[in-house]
Amino acid sequence: MPVQFRTLSIAVVFIVSTLASAGDSTPPIEAIKRSIVNWKPQTKAAKIDQERFTVRRLDIVDENGTIRMTLGSPAPLPIIDGIQYKRVFPASGFVLYDQNGSERGGFAVADIDGSAVVAAQDHANNDAIGWRISPDGSVSFGINERAPIVRDAALGGHIVPASGATRIKMDVAADGSPSIALADKQDRPRLRLSVTKEGFGAIEFLDAQGKVIDTIAPEALKNGH
Repeated sequence: MPVQFRTLSIAVVFIVSTLASAGDSTPPIEAIKRSIVNWKPQTKAAKIDQERFTVRRLDIVDENGTIRMTLGSPAPLPIIDGIQYKRVFPASGFVLYDQNGSERGGFAVADIDGSAVVAAQDHANNDAIGWRISPDGSVSFGINERAPIVRDAALGGHIVPASGATRIKMDVAADGSPSIALADKQDRPRLRLSVTKEGFGAIEFLDAQGKVIDTIAPEALKNGH
């Protein structure tokens, strides 16, 4: 939720800033009035039609009938450019779709041993941002590069699902150890910020094989570690 609220507030700030004159943080009131769509928007339902619905799936559609949101148990299988594919693991939750009906994100509980909470926002052909709370207590958050958009005749000219390199990854391991890793375009971590088991901050440089080739940890050196 904090991410969503922050995104909303950024959008509001952008709208206001475009209305403001140069060097003035307050836009003219007439400019603000021109951006108003409804002085008295509906904020409450007139009445509760039903206290409770018991369903397996609920779809929200746009004016063209395209499914744009689905709340389901299980969640529907992913759709990329009009083709539906297997999901890595079964899950129940909320899925968002673009105007063409392709999955572009969601929030769900994964039906695996111990359960897991997952969320993602997607590029057109692969995950863009995702986080996961795993059964062992570890938490991970990743930002992925978009893989090149490729269409293949074998798929009828549709977009080919792909995997983009995870360029930024933040983790809190099951033992509580935190780290932030930056990777190259081949998905190999090359720089990592971490806290040692002694509690010292460290910057690690890794080679292409994943071996730490240098470490900067001033406090550790100061304390003879």
